[in-house]
Amino acid sequence: MNSFRHRLLGLPLLVLLTAAGCSAADEGPTAAVPSPDAKVVAVCEDLDEAMPAKVDGLVRKDPQPSSKLTAGWGNPLIILRCGVAQPPKMVDPEVAEGRDADAVAGGVNGVDWLMEKQDDGAYRFTTANREAYVEVTVPEGRDSSSVLIDLAPAVKKAIPEGIAL
Repeated sequence: MNSFRHRLLGLPLLVLLTAAGCSAADEGPTAAVPSPDAKVVAVCEDLDEAMPAKVDGLVRKDPQPSSKLTAGWGNPLIILRCGVAQPPKMVDPEVAEGRDADAVAGGVNGVDWLMEKQDDGAYRFTTANREAYVEVTVPEGRDSSSVLIDLAPAVKKAIPEGIAL
C-alpha cells in the first residue's frame, strides 16, 4: 500500500514535467506581427489569400503567433511580413545611388525590392513602389531569386502599385 501511495504522489510531478515540456518554444519559429493601419491590413489580408502554397519548393509553415500579416515556408523558415514600416535604407541616398554595398535596389518579375544583407548571412527584401511594405527574410544558403519569383504574382495581385503610407 505504501508503494501505491508513492506512485500516486509521483503522478502530479510527472504531469507537471510533461506539461512543462510542451512550451511555446515547441510551437516553432516566431515572427513579429506588424501593426499597420486598417487600409494596409486589408491589402495584407488579400496578399495572405493570394500566397502560394509552396515557395522555392518548400511547403508553407506559418510562424507563431498566427496572423494573416505573416507567412512562412520551409525550415529554416523563409518569413514574409506584410505591413512593416518603411526601411530606413529605402530613403538613404547612398542606397539610391548604389553606393551602399549592404543594401541594393532591384526588380523581380514586376515587383521592386530593396535587398539588405543581415549580420547572420540572411537577406531581407522589402517591396518598394507598393501601397504596403512587404518584407521577406530569406535564410543564408537559400536561393533568394526563386523565392522572389514565386512571391511576385501574389504581391502584384494583392498589393497595388503606389506609395505606402
